Amino acid sequence: DRYLDSVALAFATGNMAFAEAVARNLYKLMAYKDEYEVARLHLEEAARIKVDNAVGTDVKISWNIQPPLMKSLGLDRKIQVGPWFAPAFKALRSMKKLRGTKLDPFGYDKVRRTERSLVKEYVAVIEKVVGHLGSASGAGASAGALAVQLANLPDGVRGYEDVKMRNVETYRSELARLRSELGA
Repeated sequence: DRYLDSVALAFATGNMAFAEAVARNLYKLMAYKDEYEVARLHLEEAARIKVDNAVGTDVKISWNIQPPLMKSLGLDRKIQVGPWFAPAFKALRSMKKLRGTKLDPFGYDKVRRTERSLVKEYVAVIEKVVGHLGSASGAGASAGALAVQLANLPDGVRGYEDVKMRNVETYRSELARLRSELGA
């Protein structure tokens, strides 16, 4: 609902480039790859079939993972797990309803908290930009172009862990600059 409301609000400005940028980038921010999503992807039947078709069915499957608990204990490398780990992935996949709740064991991690806050921040900024574009002072062509540029900023928020956090810093500084230029 929050996604659809934000996209509809952007669409109402009449600036289709802005609306498309909001639709694409809000989705990107909301669809981050957390532990539950990684578990789902590792168990996907289509992925197994693709591997079977590429290398045959006699190949031994293993996954390289870095559980957050192990990272917090100082293990800075991934560990390799085999098919015996599939039940753990199934359990994780079934726990996705905990995502974003107080019971989410991964939700207290700095990166996960940041990912959730980015969605809220982006929606709030988009609402302000829409209000600015709707006002007489913000209706110019340059304001529309700045709004599109601002709406596309989340595209630079990529990577995992430290890389992602550095990209978030860049995103936030660019966001502040564009908001200042736009007056929103």
